[in-house]
Amino acid sequence: MTDTVEIRHGDTIARLALAGAEPVSWRVAGTEYLWSGDPAHWNRHAPWLFPVVGASADGAVTVDGRAYPMTQHGFARDSRFAVAEQAPDRVVLRLTESPDSLARYPYPFVLAITATVRDGTLAFDCAVTNPGDRPLPYGLGFHPAFPWPFAGGERAAGAGYAVRFESPERPAVPKVGPGGLLVRDEQAVPLEGDTLPLDPALFTEALVFLNARSRTMRFTAPSGAAIRLTAEDFPHLAVWTKPTAPFLSLECWTGHADWAGFAGDLTERDSQRLLAPGATARHRVELAFEAGGR
Repeated sequence: MTDTVEIRHGDTIARLALAGAEPVSWRVAGTEYLWSGDPAHWNRHAPWLFPVVGASADGAVTVDGRAYPMTQHGFARDSRFAVAEQAPDRVVLRLTESPDSLARYPYPFVLAITATVRDGTLAFDCAVTNPGDRPLPYGLGFHPAFPWPFAGGERAAGAGYAVRFESPERPAVPKVGPGGLLVRDEQAVPLEGDTLPLDPALFTEALVFLNARSRTMRFTAPSGAAIRLTAEDFPHLAVWTKPTAPFLSLECWTGHADWAGFAGDLTERDSQRLLAPGATARHRVELAFEAGGR
């Protein structure tokens, strides 16, 4: 049984692992624009986060008074998806509940991720369906990483790489505390209007822009080339790397980590979505390579 599927359109080619429905390669005109997954730095490429985003207090979620173990970012990224449909330039990957998932998240669900390639783009249409008879609490996120530098030059402060937001964002983000939980204190971010000049020293933790104004982030090179992420119905954005790692992650989330001290039911988790019985929620992310110019 194959472990990956490949889709292509012209000179744009993507491969996705059935483990996690994770894209592991995105090549445009022969150049790779996804992080390699080098375990010396970070062994993932672009995981999907479900049914929670971020860390859960005490490594568990509470449903109807019972605690269920929940790893950071949920279990979908480590679960095997099934191929529901496939065409040369498109694939639909699907995950549903299983005995293993029910031991950690006692809800039936369907998570379908449709990946499509076009010239220079890799798009994902995500559908979360609640086949159960009570509201489904869920969080969904996408966590792609890209080589830094991706277009030559240096990975250093002042080397000309930046993240440019669609709109100016607040120059402060919540601090990340022990265990990956968010705390109410904030830290300043050196935003210059809509632009974050990149410096590896910024990233002791992720920079989490809650309820961001922007729907688009662009990882820009000194040459003017850019990797663009556009998110639809993902209100929270994040930028992350490790100070010594040669990649940058642009993230979009519907939810976020627990606040430190949270002890409520999963349905009460801040920003967790509640999906009505029989309903389907849709989210979309597109990655695009721009050869030059803003």
